[in-house]
Amino acid sequence: MEDKSCPFKSADIDEKDIRKENPEDLVMALAEAKADSILSKLQTIDNQEKDEIPTILIAADTAEAILHRGPVGDYIKEADPTLLITSDQVVIYEGVVREKPANEKEAREFIQGYSGGHAATVGSVLVTNLKTGFRKGAWDRVEIYFHEIPDEIIEKLIEEGTVLHVAGGLIIEHPLIKPYVKQVVSLIISVNHMVGTTDSVMGLPKALTQKLIKEAL
Repeated sequence: MEDKSCPFKSADIDEKDIRKENPEDLVMALAEAKADSILSKLQTIDNQEKDEIPTILIAADTAEAILHRGPVGDYIKEADPTLLITSDQVVIYEGVVREKPANEKEAREFIQGYSGGHAATVGSVLVTNLKTGFRKGAWDRVEIYFHEIPDEIIEKLIEEGTVLHVAGGLIIEHPLIKPYVKQVVSLIISVNHMVGTTDSVMGLPKALTQKLIKEAL
């Protein structure tokens, strides 16, 4: 989940305490809260340790080594200011927001619902320039359509346990579930957000992150 230039850091927040009526506002509020939490930690670091803070610091739930897959790291060369990148994601199923499953039973119900149907992800990215305090954030949305998912595949996913730690229990890049992903559809809803991609579903969309890094520098 990390390399030498872009380590990942967790944010100590209770996500259940942050509620919004629509998913777009929710994921942006969660990304803001994560940024505030990490900023408060960084403010307690002494000057010597501050000099060792990496150029880009990332807090994300399901980034799945995204920086190793694409050109986001190319912007490190331009990023003299230290940048903090926070993100969040929820899954929408039949109009209901789904966050991380509470237990195995709920994870099983989530995945069974996707079988032969579809769901959507709404994800946010917030880039904070730690030297100037400037922040730039946006969200994207992706629709995912599924073939029928066999019960034995669902049980294997539950047994493995990874699905318990991601929004909606949804991991389309997982080798067990990937063969049952029928289609990933990017949607444009307004000028205020980017078109989503498969990387968006994985938790940290490359194109959106690159765009926001440029704007925050």
